[in-house]
Amino acid sequence: MEITQTQHDDLLVVHLNGRLDAHTAKIFEDRLLLLIAQGRQKILVDFSKLDYISSAGLRVLLLAARKLSEAGGKIALCCLKPMIKTVFDIAGFSAIFPIFSTFEEGQAVFGVVTAPHTHN
Repeated sequence: MEITQTQHDDLLVVHLNGRLDAHTAKIFEDRLLLLIAQGRQKILVDFSKLDYISSAGLRVLLLAARKLSEAGGKIALCCLKPMIKTVFDIAGFSAIFPIFSTFEEGQAVFGVVTAPHTHN
């Protein structure tokens, strides 16, 4: 899995590419917890290039949401592929996380408005 990040004002966007599973969840967890420890308060996770998520990946998102909440921050998700959205729905995570269909909607919830998303 590849993890990249971009900054939009005070919003940090984390882009995931590949598979978030038992083998890659620890890398994602370490990255998110480091970002939160560095004081990031607004994180949008872009799932547009993510092909698979396991329960290990879901656990990392819950952990990050809890840590951000404790720090007064917020995490949101955007651009989930239908199969991944189904996993979130079945696991009950769609009720826990703010999930947006488009990158622009995800940014807007944090008050960030920029040019249309073109991340490859």
